Amino acid sequence: MSGIEIRNLWKEYGEQIVLENVSLTIAPRAFVALVGPSGCGKTTFLRMILGQESATRGEILLDGKLLPKEPGPDRGVVYQRYSVFPHMTVLGNVMAGPEMRSARILGRRFGAARRAIADEARAMLAEVGLAGSEDKYPAQLSGGMQQRLALAQALMMKPRVLLLDEPFGALDPGIRADIHALMRRLWNEIEMTVIMVTHDLREAFTLSTRIIAFERRRDRPEEQARYGATIAQDILIWPPRVAGRRTMYEIDLHSLRDDPTTMGQFAGTTRPTGDGHAQTYSALG
Repeated sequence: MSGIEIRNLWKEYGEQIVLENVSLTIAPRAFVALVGPSGCGKTTFLRMILGQESATRGEILLDGKLLPKEPGPDRGVVYQRYSVFPHMTVLGNVMAGPEMRSARILGRRFGAARRAIADEARAMLAEVGLAGSEDKYPAQLSGGMQQRLALAQALMMKPRVLLLDEPFGALDPGIRADIHALMRRLWNEIEMTVIMVTHDLREAFTLSTRIIAFERRRDRPEEQARYGATIAQDILIWPPRVAGRRTMYEIDLHSLRDDPTTMGQFAGTTRPTGDGHAQTYSALG
């Protein structure tokens, strides 16, 4: 399980209030996209879940337990700037985490234990489409391949929560589409909750099960320091996406058009949920 509960979360830096009274429950295996204008606290919120920032007030719970105040292997992260070791090969990058965790003094395993980690790392590289690149260095890879390597590096630690901080923003559109397809497959196959910061609404609607929009309710210059961002919109995607299952969109509608960009006319309607808080939008148009 990997459910997350945010209770009355505040984040302040001195006199500056960044996040104001944020409460949120994220179901296990959800794929949540965080959107909003620059400077509204999305990355700060992500860093608090990672453990790099502490809350001024409030609590963050993972599966009902208070989140540790420092990063751990239960939370993986991928940044827009590829967080890989440039002096290590592709295989060495993916092996580094498990080796350091199991050999805390030397940071390296030997013999059968090292071979087992290497085999697991090769399998993970094959999963992300990097089979055959094990002996290359990051500088020899394209941007898309480096981002695949960063994903493999994070997933190798088997995190319960994967945090993505605008990881695909610097990629060319064609490469980004390939990475989106890879990310959808990995989310369906691996038991994890994904939280992604993005400025691309198309990306948010393409990948996520739910979109959380942060916004400063009061944004006049004299108010910016004393009022933080809070959740302005909580949008559920329709048809619902459930990890490990094909959606109605994938099953029924792909066969109707060769070009998925023409699917807008088959979209559903805007549907308010029963609780009146979240809105549900079609992902088809």
